[in-house]
Amino acid sequence: MSHCSPAEANLDLNDVPRIAMIGQPNTGKSMLYNRITGASAYVGNWPGITVSLSNARVKLGGKTLEFVDLPGIYDLEGFSEDETVVADFLKTYPVDLVIIVINASQIDRQILMPLQVKQLGLPAVVMLNMADEARKNGIEIDTEALSARLGLPVQLISAKYGEGYPRAIESVSAMLEARAGQPPVLADYETLRSTLMTEETLAETLSGAVVYPEAPPQTITQKLDRFLLHPVFGLPLFFAVMLFVFYIVWSIGLPSQDWVGFITDWIQNHILEPVLSLGPGWLRNFVINGIWLGVATVASFVPLIMLFFFCMAAVEDSGYLSRAAYLMDTWMRRIGLDGRSFVMQMMGFGCNVPALMGTRVMRSQPLRLLSMLIIPFSLCSARLAVFVFIIAAVFPPAQGPIVLFSFYVISFAAAFLAAAIFSRSKQFRNTEPFVLELPPYRVPTLRQVWLRGYGELREFLHRATNFIIIGTVAVWFLTNFPTDATGLDTWGGKLGELLQPVMAPIGINPYLTLALIFGFIAKEVVIGSLSTIYAMSSGLVAHQIAISVSPAAAYSFCLFCLLYTPCLTTVATVKAESRSWGFMIFSLIFSLLYAWVIAFLFYQGALLLGFE
Repeated sequence: MSHCSPAEANLDLNDVPRIAMIGQPNTGKSMLYNRITGASAYVGNWPGITVSLSNARVKLGGKTLEFVDLPGIYDLEGFSEDETVVADFLKTYPVDLVIIVINASQIDRQILMPLQVKQLGLPAVVMLNMADEARKNGIEIDTEALSARLGLPVQLISAKYGEGYPRAIESVSAMLEARAGQPPVLADYETLRSTLMTEETLAETLSGAVVYPEAPPQTITQKLDRFLLHPVFGLPLFFAVMLFVFYIVWSIGLPSQDWVGFITDWIQNHILEPVLSLGPGWLRNFVINGIWLGVATVASFVPLIMLFFFCMAAVEDSGYLSRAAYLMDTWMRRIGLDGRSFVMQMMGFGCNVPALMGTRVMRSQPLRLLSMLIIPFSLCSARLAVFVFIIAAVFPPAQGPIVLFSFYVISFAAAFLAAAIFSRSKQFRNTEPFVLELPPYRVPTLRQVWLRGYGELREFLHRATNFIIIGTVAVWFLTNFPTDATGLDTWGGKLGELLQPVMAPIGINPYLTLALIFGFIAKEVVIGSLSTIYAMSSGLVAHQIAISVSPAAAYSFCLFCLLYTPCLTTVATVKAESRSWGFMIFSLIFSLLYAWVIAFLFYQGALLLGFE
């Protein structure tokens, strides 16, 4: 097998055979998709389809094929958003083959789908996935008998371990060869709706082909769930697991940013600057402080993002993330969210970007938008660095930890308050029931964890690079013109002074205002920009802030930094995930106003109480 370039496919015409993959959630469909496509998958925005779909073009048996991973659904005739997406796709885009993925341990509950696909008039192959688990559960499957009943090829596989995989791929190739010369097919839903599927129809299909044990054996999943889903200990155990994940990400991911910083500094000092010293000064300044700063900023995110996704892929593949959503669902439902929203909020404490991307597990668009609206309030690691710097400069050492912890509390409170308010509106009201099937616990494989982590990282880099470089170049122009000006005399400085009528009521002076403007690029830039703005080293900047900024103003600055417009990468992710310029602009304006109002109430309240 070899992979083609992940260029955008021709969506309207099948220039290569198109294979759609469908199945219920938690059947291992995406795992099979990843095994087939490897690292060549990319996210495609199909015209008329509201949800981004994963596409990949790979070569099988010397032929290039296009695979499309459709959302997991329970019924092809259903009316949920996921089911509508699948129906719209099958009615809009002709396919050459459908791969129907079924959990081999749950054939009796999932056999409806291949019968429906057959009624749609689509050529199909049935993959009975998780064959290893079915054997452990004592389930016997006669694939030839089942194939005869369905009138479709049936393959018994394990996408996780590759069992039966070569034979399954041969079956796909054989089906395509048998259809050689025939045009791709659109789904005929009228035929499906005129066909009555009864319980007797489903039972007759399985009779004699699938044999279940009289007394199912007790599984490890049942034993573990007695503790992990315990009504009292379940939530504390979940927080302990997430704390462990964050410990790994922080203890390894954050120091690794320093390693990347060392590499980018070495490249700058030993390659870029010697080469650029041969040219004019403005060119060196532009390349180093304009373009290279953006490249280095994006690069610093790479180890953190990759490690975070590796950890979360392992947690998700183990089956525990579904249980976390189950545990928190009751609490989150009271503010218009569900258990998955809480999990994404927790993800946001590492970095807002992967948390926003993680909302893809939600198929209710209002719920997804509401979650994307509040995730940027999570106190990400970049903001943490800013807070530590300001708190250490202004507050006594004994108060530092308490002040820092208060921002974590405010982060959650601000997110929940916003969710409680907006969930009452029609645009963000989630009317779709939260259907959750708890998969058995599984040991994650390195291959799947790698494919998930690498795929997410590649998408992050694709999205972030251009956006953040453009932003840093813009900042360079703001801080370097007029050519002989520095600090507040530059265009950026003038902008900081121009905004004083707005920022003074929340205690933020022109210097800090300019730093916040730079923080729009990335919050890490705030600290570095303070040195540029004050024209001092970081130690002297801390001293200058300590003597010129009151504790109330410093706290207000951190409050505003916590809640205001997130970094450019987060903004780009909101745009990409929502697929809406309108929502992105709304989230920007809302967070800006929200931050100002909260900071204003705090600062003016502090002044009224006599604090400075």
